[in-house]
Amino acid sequence: MASAMRASIPALILASTAAHADTLHRFALIAGNDTGGSDTRPLSYARDDARKMHDLLTRLGGVAPADAKLLLDDDAKDFLVALSELEQRARAAQARGERTALFVYYSGHAKDGALRLGASQLAFDALKRRLADAPVDIRIAILDSCRSGALTRTKGARKAPAFDVESGAARDARGVVILTSSAADEDSQESDALGGSYFSHHLASGLLGDADRSGDGRVTLFEAYSHAYARTVADTADSSAGPQHPTFSYDLAGNGDLVLTDLRTSAEGLVVPGNAPAGAYYFVDPGGMVVAELDKAADTERRVALAPGTYRVKRRLSDRLRIGEVEVARGRTTILQEPRFKDAPFSDDPVKGAMLDKGAWWTFGLTGGFQSFFDAQTRQSLFLSVPLFGAEAELHDYFRRDWVWGFDAAVGGTNGALALPTLEGPAYRYSVVNVGTSLTAEWPVGRVAPFVGVRVAYLIMGRKFDDGAFPDQRFAMVSPGLATGARFQLTRRLNLTARTRLQYLQYTVDAQRSLGFWELAALLTYQP
Repeated sequence: MASAMRASIPALILASTAAHADTLHRFALIAGNDTGGSDTRPLSYARDDARKMHDLLTRLGGVAPADAKLLLDDDAKDFLVALSELEQRARAAQARGERTALFVYYSGHAKDGALRLGASQLAFDALKRRLADAPVDIRIAILDSCRSGALTRTKGARKAPAFDVESGAARDARGVVILTSSAADEDSQESDALGGSYFSHHLASGLLGDADRSGDGRVTLFEAYSHAYARTVADTADSSAGPQHPTFSYDLAGNGDLVLTDLRTSAEGLVVPGNAPAGAYYFVDPGGMVVAELDKAADTERRVALAPGTYRVKRRLSDRLRIGEVEVARGRTTILQEPRFKDAPFSDDPVKGAMLDKGAWWTFGLTGGFQSFFDAQTRQSLFLSVPLFGAEAELHDYFRRDWVWGFDAAVGGTNGALALPTLEGPAYRYSVVNVGTSLTAEWPVGRVAPFVGVRVAYLIMGRKFDDGAFPDQRFAMVSPGLATGARFQLTRRLNLTARTRLQYLQYTVDAQRSLGFWELAALLTYQP
């Protein structure tokens, strides 16, 4: 893409924004795919990027929910079927005399001149031809693709041309706009701190209001692209993959600059008043992800169309932070009260910045639970049901993101008595020592992270009789099993986990037997 195309669009396209934005019947196909075939590494944020874009377009972008298709980890065939359905709806709208627009957004893998949707492919040329032939007045494609790495990871398997989009004006189709996350010889990059790709994050943040430089409450295509371009280049300038330059291919002859989001259509949102200090504001959701940013000038009121919820707000100064909390109420406009913010050292930063390499991280905790065998006779006479208390350590994101490698140890005990027909049951102390390691996969959704995985434990169970005439007994064995549950984020560093385990073991007393037992536990963990 020529640098002139990245940097500017002829001024004449800014003329007729309002006349066309409000009369368009808009359709949207949004796709996110975290997989790209056996020769690519799974992504972390493609589906999240797609969900955010779907929410933006249906909440603020004038797209009715019935006219939006959201595809998550679907293949190329599903993509084309969904596109055909939207084209049919667009034809019907045109037959009614309506002007139409089609948005196509994709986040995922791309390689060797094709989008990689799982094991399937969709060639760039085929997609561009399909867009050119679509029965709509305006077609807008936004393509964010390819990544690998840890905190800053390139999207895709290798550094290769990601999007080879023509920048010249000599194309058959009119009314076609293509935005891409990087130039033809660059990789696109993601950030763990942002919880998504740099390009999609800054595009979404711009559509929420940060790109509204005119202050009219509407974000146009040109404003959104210019904002995403500048912020993406700035945030990736010092990354290991090098600066990333989004590209823009524009051909909207006579249509004017298109309004993508209208912040005035929603009563709910956040207003930063003109008397609030100038600077960059960051809005962090309960999961710790930056959902929006706002660069405020002095004596200028700015609006950011946040969805209802609670957000931590950060304003960074040269020597400290200003941190506060705001509740965006449903159906109402909330005014940010910056004077209520508190000064805090940089160590309390709710978001350390896009370039912070978090990598693998540990949590340590205490657990309390209960163990019991399924077989009633066994738990009455041999292996009793006992409470368990212990400690655990968990290593997160070591093998891959959202995988947890756990190490645990617990002890328990209770009193029992043998049931003998010829002797009053001698009393004994029953004890359990339980050590194990587990590997689980989490699926974080806001503050909650369900998980499932496998575990291997080593159990030592014993009986110590009060009467010295009876010898003490001890059993030791390996027990494989499954673990599932959910982790709840209480604060930024404290988590509460509810968990169940199903375990299996074999033991021999007169004959070999197989038994199963279950464990229920609650775990309180701390992240240093």
